[in-house]
Amino acid sequence: MAVLRERPYVQFNFLVDLGTGNTEGAEAGFQECSGIGMEVTVSEYRNGNERENSVRKITGLNKSSDVTLKRGVIGSLNLYQWLNQIRNGDQSAFRTVVVQLQNEDHSAVVQSWKLLRARIIKHTSGPMNAKGTDVAMEELVLSYERLEME
Repeated sequence: MAVLRERPYVQFNFLVDLGTGNTEGAEAGFQECSGIGMEVTVSEYRNGNERENSVRKITGLNKSSDVTLKRGVIGSLNLYQWLNQIRNGDQSAFRTVVVQLQNEDHSAVVQSWKLLRARIIKHTSGPMNAKGTDVAMEELVLSYERLEME
């Protein structure tokens, strides 16, 4: 699915599917999606009788970074309901979240990131300021176990 070209794609045309299949409308829209990533750890090891004076790098565990989603407060409780399922121990609440980057005219998906076994680990609303003119925002942090790219 990834589409190669010489100049980079812009970052402001993206869709987020929170495992519901819905990417349309205010309930599925996000202003920002940040932190998608992973790393593979390495362990260093060396036998005391090795001829070379350096350590071996042994591939370790895969770690995925937490993803932060932000959107304006719209009065929808669907994210809270998902969070409530998770904190009540519902194992079926883990979802596959898909973030898709689109081309400039929204006619094709150029790259996708799949966050497998994702769950909400933090939800924040605010800040609220009576003298401010900003949109009321809510922030959602997702933790996931594995990242796949297409």
